[in-house]
Amino acid sequence: MLLLLLCTRVQAAKVDTVLTHSNSMHKDIKAVVITPAGYKKHSKYPAMYLLHGFSGNYADWISKVPSISQLADEYHIIIVCPDGNYAGWYFDSPVNKEMNYETYVATELVSYIDAHYATIANRSGRAITGLSMGGHGALYLAARHQNTFGAAGSMSGCVDLAPFSKKYGISQVLGDYDSNPQRWKDNSVTYIIENLQPNALAIIFDCGYSDDFYPSNLVMHQKMVEKHIPHDFIARNGGHSWEYWGNSIVYQVLFFSRYFNQAPLSN
Repeated sequence: MLLLLLCTRVQAAKVDTVLTHSNSMHKDIKAVVITPAGYKKHSKYPAMYLLHGFSGNYADWISKVPSISQLADEYHIIIVCPDGNYAGWYFDSPVNKEMNYETYVATELVSYIDAHYATIANRSGRAITGLSMGGHGALYLAARHQNTFGAAGSMSGCVDLAPFSKKYGISQVLGDYDSNPQRWKDNSVTYIIENLQPNALAIIFDCGYSDDFYPSNLVMHQKMVEKHIPHDFIARNGGHSWEYWGNSIVYQVLFFSRYFNQAPLSN
């Protein structure tokens, strides 16, 4: 009997670490870029920007939740994990010119990714989300750069900054709260989001019941309901943990995939 063994090469997502440059901060910054299996330069893929939290870095997501590479395969998307400094908060800081992470992520990095990868280079092909500090950053950047991002999410986001004025290095980028409380309010997502036009962005956010940020996420949800701003809000058991975020990202990618499949290819 002749036994034939057939060997099949299984393709998988490719995980790269790239070195990008920020002209606004005059330095090089690393990012993780995940391309799906079968990636072809002549095709066009949507991109999801995935932000880390306070004290983290660009490698957090792929090291703590390596299964995100499988999500890139399943949904045929490019996943980009920027570095936002351990406490950059994705602002262009009014007090520290070495902290221009809004310009870096929303402009400089997006331009780099579009120039070097086969992306759908408009808002219909871009989503942004993140955890904790990155959850605030994702909604903040999307709301302020609606021509760049069409969909946005947050996982356990610190959406109201004022209650945490003495924590998480926020004062390093916004200055002392007592000296300028209005600046803190103006840069808190829970207030920024109120001014969105209905359907300006496809929005999803979630937070665990045991999370310190849950009350402010619930308030933001209620404000959006009052303003008739469509969104998906999910609350479930869990706290501020990688176990929670590893579960949460699955639902967020599904939400973004539906947006990508429904959105026009140009805007």
